[in-house]
Amino acid sequence: MTTVTSPVSGRAVGLPAVPDPVFAGAMVGPGTAVDPVREPLEALAPVDGTVVSLHPHAFVVVDDEGRGVLIHLGIDTVQLNGEGFELLVAKGAAVRRGQPLVRWNPAAVEAAGKSPVCPVIALEATADALGELVEAGEVEAGGRLFVWS
Repeated sequence: MTTVTSPVSGRAVGLPAVPDPVFAGAMVGPGTAVDPVREPLEALAPVDGTVVSLHPHAFVVVDDEGRGVLIHLGIDTVQLNGEGFELLVAKGAAVRRGQPLVRWNPAAVEAAGKSPVCPVIALEATADALGELVEAGEVEAGGRLFVWS
């Protein structure tokens, strides 16, 4: 069982509220989303593991059981070409849950006309594999979003 924690502080909104049909329809995988506070943030690792994919706007951490968790920092933020994002680790890095991976500013993302909502996706999982899913209410960075069994 893997506990997946929030990369940012904000308000849990659930995937259906993500303004992107691919995430909202859980086509990438099940999970939830967080509408982050509008201040400069460090996005945190959601699990202990290895960074297998790393872009300024998104990263994937795979845990020791081979479970990959995708964090997408905002919607359509790939179009910002890395502007406003600072990588704090390298691809292949071993990381601990709660470790800062990317520094960014959700307010700047919003000012650029993009949604700062952050999907947190259990890759290659089924919806029934996720328990204790948080889809509403305030969440703290490092707080539990779901348990993957």
